[in-house]
Amino acid sequence: MHSPALLAYFVRRVEPPDMAADLLADTLLTLWRRANALPARDEEIRPWMFGIARNILLHHRRSAARRHALAERLRRQLCTEPRPGFADAPTFDELHDALRALGETDRDIITLLHWDGLSLEEIAGVLRLKSATVRSRYHRARERLRHQLADAYAGDRR
Repeated sequence: MHSPALLAYFVRRVEPPDMAADLLADTLLTLWRRANALPARDEEIRPWMFGIARNILLHHRRSAARRHALAERLRRQLCTEPRPGFADAPTFDELHDALRALGETDRDIITLLHWDGLSLEEIAGVLRLKSATVRSRYHRARERLRHQLADAYAGDRR
């Protein structure tokens, strides 16, 4: 009964407007959880519902502001610091090409181990694979990288 009015409240106050549906859902969930606090008098129910909707909107705005500030800090940091992992110098072009030639899972195993410092056991947890599977895939991927880099290096020497 009050849902269309609450949805309109959010649509007029958020960008993009389709975010209003999520905020309405949060409001309805909160109203349901707080049903025992429902005002006794009918004329108090609507303002009470809009008060909860306003609190949810304010929380949404604070969260969005924090996410935006964090994203800005990260953007500034990434602009001033070198990218983590291997250097982007041309001397590593062959390595990046060889990594791109691997399948996604094998590339993840190699980079999680060597760039991110995870153990093979931890990588198995991240990828939801058996440890033995990760170990064997790692060794095969490493061999493929070794052969591709050897071929690239031999081609440069010709």
